[in-house]
Amino acid sequence: MDQLTTSDSIATDSNGSKRGTMLTIVLGLFLLGAIAYGAYWGLVSRYQEYTDDAYVNGNVIQIMPQQGGTVVAIAADNTDVVKAGQILVQLDPADASVALAAAEAQLAKTVRQVRNLFATNDQLQSSVKMREADLAKAGEDLARRERLASSGAIAGEELQHARDLQKVAQAALGSAREQALANRALVDRTTVENHPDVSNAAGKVREAYLALARTRLPSPVSGLVSKRSVQLGQRVGPGTPLMAVVPLEQLWVDANFKEAQLQHVRIGQKVKLAADLYGSGVEYDGKVVGLDAGTGSAFSLLPAQNASGNWIKVVQRVPVRIALDAGQLAQHPLRIGLSMAVTVLLDHEGPTVAEAARVAPAYQTSVFDEHRDKADAAVARIIQANLGRD
Repeated sequence: MDQLTTSDSIATDSNGSKRGTMLTIVLGLFLLGAIAYGAYWGLVSRYQEYTDDAYVNGNVIQIMPQQGGTVVAIAADNTDVVKAGQILVQLDPADASVALAAAEAQLAKTVRQVRNLFATNDQLQSSVKMREADLAKAGEDLARRERLASSGAIAGEELQHARDLQKVAQAALGSAREQALANRALVDRTTVENHPDVSNAAGKVREAYLALARTRLPSPVSGLVSKRSVQLGQRVGPGTPLMAVVPLEQLWVDANFKEAQLQHVRIGQKVKLAADLYGSGVEYDGKVVGLDAGTGSAFSLLPAQNASGNWIKVVQRVPVRIALDAGQLAQHPLRIGLSMAVTVLLDHEGPTVAEAARVAPAYQTSVFDEHRDKADAAVARIIQANLGRD
């Protein structure tokens, strides 16, 4: 009996010793983990903010006609790469072509009419000089007859006739001067090229030319075609979305950070990003360019109404805009809506709101300038052809 008791005691001591050892190991591992986490937080984590609630965003440029028409050609389809200025959709140009021809003919006619006004002005000035000469002659005749009448050489009737002729010449001169003045008012301080009638007709030509040019819908930027909805033969109206172009070199990331994470986030801080598309093997370099003006819920379609008795606090998130490196985007293209993992390096202090307003346009295209330049060239050509100059 004593032997059994001794064996049980030894077994109990052995088990207790093992449990103590395991407990010590567990506590040691826990302490090591705590120390390691503390060191990581003190050396790395406290200088970073991380979120995986981040998505690629970009410009989605809608291709919409400025005037109605029937679609006769579609030059690009979904996933096609297009260049800035490339024609994407062609509308039926028949009506616009007829309107342009009529406007050009009217401009040519107006130029010739204005030329006639200038020529008439010179003619009327000559008429005034002729009437002045007639009046001077009538005055001389009257003076001569008055001298003869005083000596009784001519009858009084002939003298009266001379006086009447002078009055007629005077009236004719006044009428000629009024006509010259009225015509000069139509052309005074102008040339044929800048005459109001010619300018008005030229405006109609430009309007018709632009209407014809707008039957061809170009891409404002280079990018990838998406969301094509237009079909051949479809009658479209102004502002109808036909397709979209996404410039893949103009993408950015909207990272949604919790309120408490934004304390040290500043404009200009460096960012490391990874896309789920490529995995952690591909790392993007970015930069914080701005913090949004409100939380995501504040700008939602139905903002939250918290003025109720059963209110529950929900941690809000604020979108932070992150610019991406253009060279890295070219090597590893992204798509709008892709998920990203974002780590902001809190390496320096700075503003949370831009300190100066933007001076240059954020985005700009010169694709449509060509229409205006060609319209001006067409107007100049028509005016020159009808000036009658060698």
